[in-house]
Amino acid sequence: MADLKDILNPDDELNQEELLRYLQGQASDEERFAIENQMAESSFVDDAVEGLQHFKDPKAVNDYVEQLNRQLHRYTAIKAARKKRRKLKENNWLIIAILGILLLCVAGYLLIHFHIRK
Repeated sequence: MADLKDILNPDDELNQEELLRYLQGQASDEERFAIENQMAESSFVDDAVEGLQHFKDPKAVNDYVEQLNRQLHRYTAIKAARKKRRKLKENNWLIIAILGILLLCVAGYLLIHFHIRK
């Protein structure tokens, strides 16, 4: 729980290099056995291996991962900017509402004050 932004637990899940070694047949027997066990237990790992089998070149996988990361960063930056703008707009309405209430209070006080004097 130290790093809440780390979605995947690096101890339990496979990393990209291990998956590529497995697909290229360069993994040791122990690694191959561990990967196949995780594939049997987790549909996520099974889908990852199945998807990586479509790539013939490891460089293509790295390029695709970099492209996805760029798209993800761009998408999250746009959402963060929208959220920030929305916060500012909400604050403007809050300030306008508070000023309106204060103006009504002052107008009510002045109206009552001058009405009592007459």
